[in-house]
Amino acid sequence: MFEASAASSSFPAPPSLTRVAPVTDPFTDAIAPAAISLGGPVLGNLTTFTISARLQGRSVLNDTDLTRDEIYEVLDTAVRLKKMRQAGLPHGYLAGKSLGMIFQHPSTRTRVSFEAGMAQLGGQAIFLGVHDLQIKRGESLADTAQVLSRYVDGIVARVVSHGDIEEIAGASTVPVLNGLTDRGHPMQALSDLLTMQEAFGGLAGRKLAYLGDGNNVVHSLLLTCAAMGLSVAVASPEGYQPDPEVVNHARWLAASSGVAAEILITDDPVAAATGADAVYTDVHVSMGQTDAATRAVALAPYKVTESIMQRANPRAIFLHCLPMHRGQEVDAAVADGPRSIIFDQAENRLHMQKAILLHTLATTVA
Repeated sequence: MFEASAASSSFPAPPSLTRVAPVTDPFTDAIAPAAISLGGPVLGNLTTFTISARLQGRSVLNDTDLTRDEIYEVLDTAVRLKKMRQAGLPHGYLAGKSLGMIFQHPSTRTRVSFEAGMAQLGGQAIFLGVHDLQIKRGESLADTAQVLSRYVDGIVARVVSHGDIEEIAGASTVPVLNGLTDRGHPMQALSDLLTMQEAFGGLAGRKLAYLGDGNNVVHSLLLTCAAMGLSVAVASPEGYQPDPEVVNHARWLAASSGVAAEILITDDPVAAATGADAVYTDVHVSMGQTDAATRAVALAPYKVTESIMQRANPRAIFLHCLPMHRGQEVDAAVADGPRSIIFDQAENRLHMQKAILLHTLATTVA
């Protein structure tokens, strides 16, 4: 047993400590949740890149999941990322992130643009076709999504039924992005906005004419373009026109866009193309459709020809989401002519999808 010496009793008593509340800056506190700053000295030579945090952690399943302001934000980010890639500047702001890609359909542009885009952002993408998963052996999409959520930071799904992607998103704890369903193709439509913005210098007040089958691509174009103040005229034969519910929603969006945007559904391709700033078409027979011969006959009068392009504005552009069948939905002279920007359009899938990935998957560096 030890006893304190007399000398030890002469030490001064320890000072009492008083807790002081940290100093706060109301302005900094107010904007902190609204922006994410990426790059800077923490990540080596990456240029600081600030984006809105409004989409952080969110899924994009439907064309109406983004507001007009949010669409403008991802357009701005896509433009900046495109310039950085063209200048050879590194932009690996998603280093360490992984993207799972569930694909029930084959794909060129959607698959490659997401895979390449994720790599250029410093992360990695894992392609999962129907033969790469246990879904073929009866595992549910919900179980698959729950497992993947433990492994990856985001999921892209290209599926047959829109109900499938809703099931995936309902079970997932990470953002889910729609790579295509039977109801819509949001990533295509957002990329097309970027292409038209580059071509026209702006979006509001322009007119897009679409000729052909009223399919999932048309649904996305109607909703996304209407929200941004573009008029859309769709020419399709009876029985192949877009879903009336989608059309009504697009008309509501057009009316609330703040400009005189109009939505026209007609069976007259000349009426649709007249005065258009962009003429758009898609294949007449989409994946999984078995009535190819019937469709070919019904949609033949809706082929985009040089005479159709002459009905559009003199500087109108031609768009196609690809793949394309020259001589069926479009004449080769149009597809390969001076007004066609289909490969610029395809390239912009990369830049827009990188923007969506950045906004939804980026996290603030501590």
